[in-house]
Amino acid sequence: MVHIVGAGPGDPELITVKGQRYLQEADVVIYAGSLVNPALLDLCRQEAKIYNSAHMTLAEVVAVIAEAEQQEKMTVRLHTGDPAIYGAIQEQMDEFDKKGIAYDVTPGVSSFLATAAVLKQEYTLPGISQTVIVTRQEGRTPVPEREKLHSLAEHQTTMCIFLSITMLDTVVRELIDGGYSEDTPIAIVQKATWPDQKIVRGTLADICAKLKAEPMDRTAMIVVGRCLDAVYEPSRLYAPEFSHMFRRASR
Repeated sequence: MVHIVGAGPGDPELITVKGQRYLQEADVVIYAGSLVNPALLDLCRQEAKIYNSAHMTLAEVVAVIAEAEQQEKMTVRLHTGDPAIYGAIQEQMDEFDKKGIAYDVTPGVSSFLATAAVLKQEYTLPGISQTVIVTRQEGRTPVPEREKLHSLAEHQTTMCIFLSITMLDTVVRELIDGGYSEDTPIAIVQKATWPDQKIVRGTLADICAKLKAEPMDRTAMIVVGRCLDAVYEPSRLYAPEFSHMFRRASR
C-alpha cells in the first residue's frame, strides 16, 4: 500500500496525526527533499529505507514503489504542504493505476494557509473579499491564457501566489496591469512556520524595493489584496440581531 501524505508547511508538528502514524509505520519513505523539513524523518523507523525524490525521476520513484509493493511493504510518498496543490501527484497516481498499485492520499496544511496563520490574517473578510485565488506566475510551467495574473487581477480578490518569488517584478507588473492599484497591500512570507521564516510587507508600489533589502529566493508565498489592511464589516454570524438555527436574535 502507498500512502501519499501531505507533510504540512514546515513545522513538524503541523503534519496530521494520520500522516505522522503512516511515517512511523512505513517501510519505505520517499520525500520531496527540496521542500520537506528533514526533521519529519525522525519519525521514521530506524530500519525504514528513505529516498530523496529531489534526485529522482518519476520513473525512478515509481520503480522504488513497485519494488516495495512486490515485497508487500508499506510506502509513504511524502510531499510538502498539501499534495493536491502543485504537488505533481496526479502523474504518480496515474502510474499507480496503470500498475494496479493501491494508494490513498492524506491531506496536509498548505503553505498558503500557514502563511495566513503567521500573518495573523483572515483572507475572507465581509465587505472586502469572499474569494481566495490560489495561483502562480507563468515560468517554465505554462499557464492557460485565461489564468494569467493580469486576468485574475480583474477580480480584485485576495490572491495567494505560489512559486513566483524570483519573478516578483513581473508579478507586480501583471497585478497592476490587471487592475490592482499601486497602494494595494502585499505580504511575502518565506518558509512559513519554519524557525527561520521571514515576513516582508509593503504595497505593490514598494515591495520590489523592500525585497532587495530582504532578499528571498524560494519557498515564499505572495499574498495580495485589501484583506491585509482592511476596515471590514463584522461577521453576521455573531451579531446579536442575527438569528440562525443555533441561536435566536436578541433585541
